[in-house]
Amino acid sequence: MLLALLQAESSLHRKIALHLPREATLESKTRTVARVFHDAQLTPQDVLDVLLPLLPDGKLTLIMDRTTWHYGQTPLNILVLGAILGGAVIPLVWSILPHQGNSSTAARILLVSRLLQVLPARRWSVLIADREFVGQEWCSFLRWKRIRQCLRIRENTRVEDDLARDLFTTLQPGEVRTLFERTWVYGGWMHVVITLSPAGDRVIVASDLPILDVLKTYRLRWGIESAFSSLKGRGLNLEATHMTAPDRISRLFGLLCLALAWMARVGAQTVLQHAARQDNRGRAVVSQVRIGWQVLGQAARWGGEAFWVCLELLRTPFPTTHTSTSRSVRC
Repeated sequence: MLLALLQAESSLHRKIALHLPREATLESKTRTVARVFHDAQLTPQDVLDVLLPLLPDGKLTLIMDRTTWHYGQTPLNILVLGAILGGAVIPLVWSILPHQGNSSTAARILLVSRLLQVLPARRWSVLIADREFVGQEWCSFLRWKRIRQCLRIRENTRVEDDLARDLFTTLQPGEVRTLFERTWVYGGWMHVVITLSPAGDRVIVASDLPILDVLKTYRLRWGIESAFSSLKGRGLNLEATHMTAPDRISRLFGLLCLALAWMARVGAQTVLQHAARQDNRGRAVVSQVRIGWQVLGQAARWGGEAFWVCLELLRTPFPTTHTSTSRSVRC
């Protein structure tokens, strides 16, 4: 089923069925695809059991976000917690929210707790999240679990005696300002760093990381938006599905996460052996995930030794990423 998903580049049952290697009618194979997503024995834990051996040694950067879309009048809303692996964010745990809009604190805590059962807090370098994922109860939970956080906060957040929007009102695009000392935010002491994007949006980030690492770390959050783009639209087409039942959407999402992880792992190995082509600004012309998709797609199509090499990579950890650590500013 995973190979059929990769070759179909779609989540529609009839398109997946075209790539099942079975001597049967298309209708029969389409029913087979449907039975996979109806099978209650296929659980998120099964997906996690495949993904865990891919994790490299050392600490991991985790990102939490939420993605939503509509099928007709039915809203579909998924809360995701993933890790940065091989230049991509791979979802590790997720939950289907039974409502539209923001997630609750309880839903976030439950998701983090699920991952902590198999990935202890000592392996978490930091948790990055956007403005939706804030609040005193939430931040206190992360501190209790000894998980460092890097969160974009809202402009109406109270930073000690002031509102965040009243800090550094003369800020110009591209400038970065910070409160020199840690300040009390959401029940704990954190650094607050503020910058103004070229579009004029104030980006206010609170973190218990060293002050020089705050913005550099928060910028990594964009990786989960790229992952959602690959899962929902270009590449795997989650949004094309006609399913709306939460348990079936969860199974489909899990299989797509496996496909994304496999593509990222093959891409990381390919780039390790042959450096990716870069543009004049030193950025890769094609992402590692896209490179992995090209290599894996051909291997799945034609078989041979290349396919067995790709299959072996599905249980081989990602290369360890070495990152420099900045020092905090001191008097």
